[in-house]
Amino acid sequence: MPEVDLVFPRAFVEFVNPDDESEVMRCDLTWLTSNYHCIFGQGCQGIYKESPDVGCCALGAHFADKDDEKRVADHVGMLDETLWQFRPSKKKVKKGDWIDVDEEGERKTMVVEYDGQSACIFHNRPDFAPPNGGGGAGCALHALAFVLEKNPLETKPDVCWQLPIRRTFRTVKRPDGSDYTEISISEYDRRGWGPGGHDLDWYCTGNTEAHTAPEPLYVSSAAELTELMGKAAYDELVRHCEAHLKSRSALAIHPAEKLNRDF
Repeated sequence: MPEVDLVFPRAFVEFVNPDDESEVMRCDLTWLTSNYHCIFGQGCQGIYKESPDVGCCALGAHFADKDDEKRVADHVGMLDETLWQFRPSKKKVKKGDWIDVDEEGERKTMVVEYDGQSACIFHNRPDFAPPNGGGGAGCALHALAFVLEKNPLETKPDVCWQLPIRRTFRTVKRPDGSDYTEISISEYDRRGWGPGGHDLDWYCTGNTEAHTAPEPLYVSSAAELTELMGKAAYDELVRHCEAHLKSRSALAIHPAEKLNRDF
């Protein structure tokens, strides 16, 4: 089925962050209660038709800040040839081996071409078969997380584990002259990628194929949402999501999910 339109009715909820009264959380209940899930390796076509096997890793990952880069670098030092297909053969890996700078001077993970497909240097390809077993396609830093018994959000760049949840900030002025910080938690649809997002050959969040999870997104992405919002705010979100699921109308259902139901 084709992607759904970008603009459709959504239900939002706003509430004060229990841990910080200067912040108001604005959450997209339509998105967070949808049954979206990542289908990498299970029908994902990749954002570019030239690189169908690499999902949304075709462009590499920009670092959020220096702390993000340092945390990733610490974990890159733990990768060996059984986890990382493109690990340099030398014993000690340096940042210059995997960090690049884009045209605007922003630091990011390097992109390499392999078998005609370009992707982040940490993206192992389908033919990756280390001597001791394992391997296959996927992120080396994601695989490391399982070895270390950590959540992948601890080992991967921030943008990688946040996508396709989008967190944005803005200052809102009230009529009485006071203001607050609005923290929006919503769907990272094509528009989140900037003007180029409309040129992607395929994208998951609006596709029915990716709306087949057995549980809603706010449950399956509990760890990510807790990291983005804080535990108290996430707990409050859960309360609103549960109430929304009990009372939502057809207008508040993500259209990609609704098409699956009607099919």
